[in-house]
Amino acid sequence: MQNAEQARLRIAADEAAQSLPSWTYRDAEFMELERRRVFMPAWHLVCHESDITNIGDYSTLKIFGEMAFVVRGKDGGIRAFHNVCRHRAARLVDGDSGNCGRNIVCPYHAWTYQLDGRLSGVPYLDQYENFDRADHGLVPIECDRFAGFIFIRFESGGASLGDYMAPISSELAIYRTAEMKPLRKVGVRLREVNWKNGCDNYCDALHIPVAHRGLNGLIGPTYRLEIDGEAFKIFGDLETGRMPSRSNAAYCKYLPHVDHLPEDRQRLWTYYKLWPNLMFDVYPDQVDFMQFIPLTPTSCLLRECSYALDDNRREMKLARYLNTRINRTVNLEDKDLIERVQAGMGSSQFKSGPLGRNEILLRRFADQMREAIPLARRREKPRRADMDAALG
Repeated sequence: MQNAEQARLRIAADEAAQSLPSWTYRDAEFMELERRRVFMPAWHLVCHESDITNIGDYSTLKIFGEMAFVVRGKDGGIRAFHNVCRHRAARLVDGDSGNCGRNIVCPYHAWTYQLDGRLSGVPYLDQYENFDRADHGLVPIECDRFAGFIFIRFESGGASLGDYMAPISSELAIYRTAEMKPLRKVGVRLREVNWKNGCDNYCDALHIPVAHRGLNGLIGPTYRLEIDGEAFKIFGDLETGRMPSRSNAAYCKYLPHVDHLPEDRQRLWTYYKLWPNLMFDVYPDQVDFMQFIPLTPTSCLLRECSYALDDNRREMKLARYLNTRINRTVNLEDKDLIERVQAGMGSSQFKSGPLGRNEILLRRFADQMREAIPLARRREKPRRADMDAALG
């Protein structure tokens, strides 16, 4: 028994020291397992309360074919529904956001829904047999709010949103995110990579000195990683003495004091990653969220937005402009990096790679995937019978 336990521990240690196998970054059947076991049970951030302040304001989210929207009701409440008419399945509201007025009217046959989801208008009602409008309201989706952000979950039953956000809740509270307003609308950008590739890169600390000259000059020497429960935390303090770009130097010069932040956060950049694909970039001047939304096994959408407290100081406006400029460069550098990796994932010569002992975030994310989908432990794609059994 002792030898068996030692062998089990050795296998576990060997597994933890390796990245996920390359086939999981390009396989359609594995992506279906991700849909079922990772994304449908997970909490997903849709928008901030300040994005939908007026009656009829809505914001949408589409993931794995599921179309959802959150909407501000006549009573001021926020609810979430599947973005599908109960008559002929037409999409009801369009775009990433908008305002539907005081009712939701299907553009196909004019079925009309109240903002609380009740079906209130049906043209040619006498044509339907044994029809009860109460049976055909919009299908609700579990919805909750935390620190000003609105989340939905397609399958209920897991941890509450409060428990999910608990590892970062006290730190977010310092920044007063519930009081923030959007600096721009929620936007999306295509990335020709598997969604995990984007998440891996976000957690990868070793590439900062090599591939991000500007970011490394700003916070590189102070970069540090932590894991708190299921939350990943990355911290870096602003510096100006290491190869600063003009934008870096100007940002450090003009970033003003923020009265409600403690001194140790006045010059601190913090990054949080939550399972499976949600990230917060927290700065003294603003807070951004990002998500990698799967499209295909080799493509995803980078969905993001920025929020900030009201502050009309010239220095703060300039700092926010420079923040965006610095991170635009970082994002372009990351785009090149993850596309290079995705291309290599298709090579017959690459199966998986070693992870350093200090790469605690990459190791934990790989472990999370293996726990959710045990087939991710297989170096090669499993045989047909095993895949069929897993897909059920």
